Amino acid sequence: MHGTVDGFSYGLVTPLVAYLMACLGGALGLRCTTRALLVAQSWRPGWLALGSAAIGSGIWTMHFIAMIGFTVDGAPIHYDKPMTYASLGVAIVMVGVGIFIVGYRGASGTALFTGGTITGLGIASMHYLGMAGMRFNGTFEYNTLTVATSVAIAMAAATAALWAAGQVRGFLWSVGASLVMGLAVTGMHYTGMAALSVHLHTGAPTAGDSPAALLAPMLIGPLAFLCLAGVVVMFDPLMVMGKPDWTPAEHKPGVPAHPPAPHPSRRSQLRSRRKVPHRESRTPQNR
Repeated sequence: MHGTVDGFSYGLVTPLVAYLMACLGGALGLRCTTRALLVAQSWRPGWLALGSAAIGSGIWTMHFIAMIGFTVDGAPIHYDKPMTYASLGVAIVMVGVGIFIVGYRGASGTALFTGGTITGLGIASMHYLGMAGMRFNGTFEYNTLTVATSVAIAMAAATAALWAAGQVRGFLWSVGASLVMGLAVTGMHYTGMAALSVHLHTGAPTAGDSPAALLAPMLIGPLAFLCLAGVVVMFDPLMVMGKPDWTPAEHKPGVPAHPPAPHPSRRSQLRSRRKVPHRESRTPQNR
């Protein structure tokens, strides 16, 4: 028996909030990636890891806020917590692999394609693993072509976002890139949901908790992390301003941090000394 699916139980509230969370995670992640490209090698892994966690948490939070508005008529939905949190881990790890590739190899050519592909697959894997963690009296079926389209959207969005992060063009550029990334990631989510059909098992409808009551406790941790990452971004002036033209110097042992100031050579000193008596010798007696 086919189930009646409603993906907008709360109207446009859940799609808009989900989009904003995707933009927030994308903005923080892109700014951290940009910051990593502006610092010395020793600080780069920390900024890249923070960016990976921000993007992964943002898209995961986006997904499950959108799922608050997802209901199946006559089939209460529950969530398997280990698999749900595993989807968060997959998102952070795979996004991290892509960001580290771009962070160390540059946002161009093969590195950009590889990093964008891995990051996009991480976004798609998070989505479908999170869907696999749903428990209800029925089964999901997917349209293969629509699923492939959603994966392609995720890969294109990730590649474009990593390219934008590598351009290092300042704060406003990253904000615009994060808005586009949020739109693409949210579009990928709803494209994947459009591929879904539900088949219910026979049996009487049962009552259960609302999706909001089930998902709210799971969202507290990622939301708190995104707020903390936002504070880090706000209090880092270099990250906010961007400063795209600044290139940090790598200080190595035995190499002075600043070039030594030029000193007059001994030959120039001798020449200056010779000129003084020559001028004094031109007195009226010698003329």
